[in-house]
Amino acid sequence: MAIQTGDKCPLFILPNQNGELVNISDLIGKKNLVIYFYPKDETSGCTAEACSFRDNYEDFAAMGCEVIGISSDSISAHEQFASRHRLNFTLLSDSKKEVRKLFGVPGNLFGLVPGRVTYIVDKKGIVRSVHNSQMNPESHIQMAKKAVEALSETEHE
Repeated sequence: MAIQTGDKCPLFILPNQNGELVNISDLIGKKNLVIYFYPKDETSGCTAEACSFRDNYEDFAAMGCEVIGISSDSISAHEQFASRHRLNFTLLSDSKKEVRKLFGVPGNLFGLVPGRVTYIVDKKGIVRSVHNSQMNPESHIQMAKKAVEALSETEHE
C-alpha cells in the first residue's frame, strides 16, 4: 500500500553515493525532508530533476530542509552521477528496491519504469505532501518548495 499524506515515514537504512550508510531515523527530528524517488541516473528527465534540486538546494537548506534522492542505481553510478552534475545533496542506492516497496512507489509503463514520486516529511516523521509525476520531473521541485514553505510557516507560528 502506498504511503499517503498523514502517514509516518517508513524507517530505512541505505548507502549513499560515498558508500556510507544513511539511517533516516538519524535525520527525522532534525530537519524537514524532501525524499524523492526517481527512475535512473543519467536519463534526461532524472538529470533535469536532479540538477533542478541542485540549483534550488540553498533555498531548501535555508528553510531547514534536507534533500535526498533515491533510485536503484549502484553506489558507483550515484557517485559518478553526483560528480558529473555537481550534485550537492545525498543520493541513496536502493539496489534491491526494498525502500521503493516500503513507500509503495508505483511503476509506470506496465511497471517497467520505476515511478517518480516526491515525499515531504516533517520533523516528526509525518508525510505532509506527496507528488507523483513521471512526465514532468521539474514539477517536483516547485511542489516540494511550496510544501516546505508551508511547513516552515506552521513551525514558526
